[in-house]
Amino acid sequence: MRDGLRLRRGSRVAVVSPAATAKPELVERGVDRLRAFGYEPVVMPHALARGPLYYAGTAQERVADLHAAFADGSVDGVLCTRGGWGSVELLPLLDRELIRANPKVFVGYSDHTSLHAWFWNECGLRTFYAPMVAADWSKDDGVEERTWRAALEGDGSWRVGPADGLRVLRDGSAEGRLLGGCLSILEAGLGTPWALKIEEPCVLFVEDIGTKPYQWDRMLQHLKFAGMMRYVRGVVLGDMSANVGTSEMELLEAACLHALREFEGPVSIGLRCGHVAMQNRSMPLGAWVEMNGSELKEVAG
Repeated sequence: MRDGLRLRRGSRVAVVSPAATAKPELVERGVDRLRAFGYEPVVMPHALARGPLYYAGTAQERVADLHAAFADGSVDGVLCTRGGWGSVELLPLLDRELIRANPKVFVGYSDHTSLHAWFWNECGLRTFYAPMVAADWSKDDGVEERTWRAALEGDGSWRVGPADGLRVLRDGSAEGRLLGGCLSILEAGLGTPWALKIEEPCVLFVEDIGTKPYQWDRMLQHLKFAGMMRYVRGVVLGDMSANVGTSEMELLEAACLHALREFEGPVSIGLRCGHVAMQNRSMPLGAWVEMNGSELKEVAG
């Protein structure tokens, strides 16, 4: 596993759009905030591309930006502008040897779950499910600073708990490798060469947007039937406010517990990471973590 990758004040960070087109004004605002935060952002050539369709350039153009960012020795991190759809098109085109030889901090969420899985499977690269340039950094309150500094800069220990939205659905404790991402993208990868590989004890984090209770039920059961839950010791569900309204929240929680009825480990819910309206928390995928009820923290492993 490639551990120890961190940003620092003054780090040069490449801004990329591996999936859908981003609004230039939001990218500009996000870049300004990153600069004020202490970084040196560099917008890659196709990051603001529009088309074909809804993509930020062709798959070849998007992967060229990623490869250029990883190959550049002056770049410490690679930050995505937004999600949408399209990252999976890059998976057959990615240069494994180039990326293994030049590991970087990689930041994104949502559709970029497929890239997180590829980086883990192919390179053992620890990545960050964390705020994106146009989606979060462009907002006054889009980024929760404490978890960003802890996860990406190593400034203090990384931990989340009730103050970050977490609460218990099924009590207990667990320890393992923190992996996961957007549930619908993880599920879509099943049966392909790029499905997330979980081969050791794991705490699985999943979140999503616009997903109804029965869909959560179906997709979690699909993970189980596909064997992905074999090494999972604890499950952390994200904040559900982007999925259902208050009136359906109880049903959604019941649907998740139904899908996980044969799973014996702890289950928590509500972590404000990924598809949230504000104060997006940062998560270090690939870190070894300890889960205890509504508390999750990075530990030596």
